[in-house]
Amino acid sequence: MTSEMLYRVDGGIATVVMNRPERRNAFNLAMLEALSMILDQLGSLPDVRVVILRGEGTVFCSGVDLRELSSRPDIPDIEGFLISVFRKLERLRQPTIAMIHGDALAAGCELALHCDLRVVSEAARFSIPVARLGFLLPFGFAQKLVEIVGPAFAKQILFTGQPISAKRAYEIGMIHQIVAPDKIEAAGYDMARTIAENAPLSLAGFKVMIQRAVSLQETIDHVDIDEMVKRSQTSADAMEGVTAMLEKRKPVFRGE
Repeated sequence: MTSEMLYRVDGGIATVVMNRPERRNAFNLAMLEALSMILDQLGSLPDVRVVILRGEGTVFCSGVDLRELSSRPDIPDIEGFLISVFRKLERLRQPTIAMIHGDALAAGCELALHCDLRVVSEAARFSIPVARLGFLLPFGFAQKLVEIVGPAFAKQILFTGQPISAKRAYEIGMIHQIVAPDKIEAAGYDMARTIAENAPLSLAGFKVMIQRAVSLQETIDHVDIDEMVKRSQTSADAMEGVTAMLEKRKPVFRGE
C-alpha cells in the first residue's frame, strides 16, 4: 500500500489520511487504488464504528493530479475508477466524516460530498472549477452535488467555478459543522466518538435507510449526458483549459 494513503484505528474510530501534501493531496492512480483497498478492509472490520477522512498539509484535497495523469497515456479510465471508489466510500457500512481543514477542490470537493458528514475549518474553501478547464462533471458527481445543496446552489457552484467559503458552504447546507482552524481536530473526533457510542446496527440501518430514500436517482437515464462528458474531455477547449492551468495563465475558450 502506498505511503501516500494511510489509515489507523483507535477506539473504534478509523482515520484515513491522504498523505501527499507536496501535491496538495491531489489524487493519482496509486492513491485511488490504496483508498479502494482501505475501504474494503474497513468494511470488514466489525470493531470500526466510524471512519474519518482527512488530509495532510494545508489542503484537504485539490482533486485529480492533472499534471501526472496527462503524462501517463497508459493509465486506464481514471474517471470511471474515481466514480467507483467514491461510490464505495458512500456505501461503506460505517458512517463517514470528512474532516476538512483546508481547501476541497474539484474531485476533492466531491470526495467530501460522498462522506456522510463534513466538519470544516473556517479557513477551508470549496469549488468545482471544471467549467474553467473546459470539462463536464460525470453525471453521478453532478447528481451528488444537487442532492446535497439543491439545483439553485449547484448551478451557482458549477456555472461560476468560483470557490465558496466555509461560511457560505454552511449556509447552503453543504457542511454540517464549522469551527475555528485550531478546533477542527477536536470537533471531528468529538463527533466521531458521539456516533461511535451508538448502536452499530442502528447506524448501519439508518445509513441504508437514507440511501434507499434517494436511490431512485440511480434509475435516471443519462446516456446522452455521458456522451456530452466524453465530448467535453476531448474538445479543443479542454486541451486549452488544462494547458492554461499548467502554464498558470487565463484560458482562451472558443466553444469547440
